[in-house]
Amino acid sequence: SLALGQQYSSLGSQPILCGSIPGLVPKQLRFCRNYIEIMPSVAEGVKLGIQECQHQFRGRRWNCTTIDDSLAIFGPVLDKATRESAFVHAIASAGVAFAVTRSCAEGTSTICGCDSHHKGPPGDGWKWGGCSEDADFGVLVSREFADARENRPDARSAMNRHNNEAGRTTILDHMHLKCKCHGLSGSCEVKTCWWAQPDFRAIGDYLKDKYDSASEMVVEKHRESRGWVETLRAKYALFKPPTERDLVYYENSPNFCEPNPETGSFGTRDRTCNVTSHGIDGCDLLCCGRGHNTRTEKRKEKCHCIFHWCCYVSCQECIRIYDVHTCK
Repeated sequence: SLALGQQYSSLGSQPILCGSIPGLVPKQLRFCRNYIEIMPSVAEGVKLGIQECQHQFRGRRWNCTTIDDSLAIFGPVLDKATRESAFVHAIASAGVAFAVTRSCAEGTSTICGCDSHHKGPPGDGWKWGGCSEDADFGVLVSREFADARENRPDARSAMNRHNNEAGRTTILDHMHLKCKCHGLSGSCEVKTCWWAQPDFRAIGDYLKDKYDSASEMVVEKHRESRGWVETLRAKYALFKPPTERDLVYYENSPNFCEPNPETGSFGTRDRTCNVTSHGIDGCDLLCCGRGHNTRTEKRKEKCHCIFHWCCYVSCQECIRIYDVHTCK
């Protein structure tokens, strides 16, 4: 489902050969060739999205595991129109927008730079300065690249486009003023401010909340001049209909308790669980009622650290014993 496939980890640091990237549709291939200098940022954004997915789902039965020997880097998990698919599309699209925006502000590309269009008048006690990040350009790049493969008149393309846009909108919604003080001894008599993106962790946290409250949809078919077109409608009329900022899905997720090559589930055997938690990361839920094993581990850690004037820290090395709980 992610066009950059398994090469996402190396594209950001190696010369780009568009024709050698597996899985690109023709429109993405043209984009790559026309805007070759921002492709490392696109690749970095996909990588950023995957890493954030793995952080957000680290205590879940499905923990955003990637597969080394497959073009579909999450395996069959994203073949279904589930909550997990919705989150991955949103976080990856947001990652691309975020990385491209940051790269432009850092001056690594000649086709983009700082944002000079949406500043507005200065505020009380501060003036515009620095380099405002051009999130509109990053969102445009993400939209052109990520949505290029979602041009079919079916429900899955409609779902992917919606979730891609929800991820990108999160970037725009979280833009904020970042300021730097100037004056004697940091007195902050004058501040210069610029538009900045948040930490990407804030984007991940927000989209994870949207995953938990994602809207279930049903597929409707309509006859149009170009043929049959599928659209999505909220399944439950009593609930508030999803907005452009909400994630949507229309197929139920597997429980991910047992290995299943058809669904891409790796199961939860041998996963580390939290014996004191009553949440999904706890041994009861994460282990799906199978119980857990406990073993002790000895770990070397720095301890009894002392600061010496001036200026270094010396530490001793201690052996500490931990209980580690893993699912049966």
